[in-house]
Amino acid sequence: MKAIVFVEQRDGNIKKSSCEAIHAAASRFGSCTAVVIGPDLGDAYAGLGAYGASKVIAVTGDGLENYSVTAYAKAFSGVVQELGADVVLFSATAMAKDLAPRVAIRLDAALASDCTELTVQGDEVIATRPVYAGKAFITVTLATPVKIFSLRPNVFTIGETSDAQAEVEKRAPDLSDDDFVVRVVETKMASGRKDVVEADVIVSGGRGMGAPENWRLIEELADVLDAATGASRAVVDAGWRPHAEQVGQTGKTVAPSLYIACGISGAIQHLAGMSSSKCIVAINKDPEAPIFKVADYGIIGDVMEVLPALTNEIKSVVGK
Repeated sequence: MKAIVFVEQRDGNIKKSSCEAIHAAASRFGSCTAVVIGPDLGDAYAGLGAYGASKVIAVTGDGLENYSVTAYAKAFSGVVQELGADVVLFSATAMAKDLAPRVAIRLDAALASDCTELTVQGDEVIATRPVYAGKAFITVTLATPVKIFSLRPNVFTIGETSDAQAEVEKRAPDLSDDDFVVRVVETKMASGRKDVVEADVIVSGGRGMGAPENWRLIEELADVLDAATGASRAVVDAGWRPHAEQVGQTGKTVAPSLYIACGISGAIQHLAGMSSSKCIVAINKDPEAPIFKVADYGIIGDVMEVLPALTNEIKSVVGK
């Protein structure tokens, strides 16, 4: 099988989740080609060989500096068709959730999204993905000649890197103004913190934080742990935090190594977005809160008292 991985870059930096997808492809299919669309990243292209890419195709040109779903879909689909790839991998980021379906339509390909495992058996690729808000998992196979999978970030590890350098080919796509039906006109950063989708540690807060001014307790712990900050839907709906931080069924799905839930009761919609976390720590004064049913460690107490004590204790351990 010939595998191609779409590599996402933002502000000149390659996303960690794309490196995970490259390693997943290389470890399962023997080798893969990485395709990067956007501004010229120079030496960064060859460095993708460390994750398993044997070749990198860098697609650059006027108008591609900012993401355009219509232009990116045409440019990427053209590369897939030219190389005759059987398997296409994306990381299941916000961009991929927008781009992958359009690529699937162009390639007349089936798409399995948000996969948590890929297994190759002969000529068949078997994907595992969550259903029913994460309460169950199904295995699926795709019957189309070209098969597209998007992989949940932080589930497929990068593994050991090497000093390998990938072969780099730069090209300009044949695009016209008609291909830029959708354009990015302005980009605003919600915060200076890590994206919860890619973060290895997340400190998340809910209504139990009491008021937006108490969020400093979340941020102080996040600073000590070099973590992202997350929020429940109730907090976002109340206007305390931006939607970019919302974790849950109507927000972002995360799978960090450590998820600390502070003052979050654990409604099913929230659990759907974070139950794949490798270790869950819950802080809540209600011993019957549903969050404790999925937590690996639970602290029953007032989050206003527990958080400062926890932050100070961790500071003493890590030396911050």
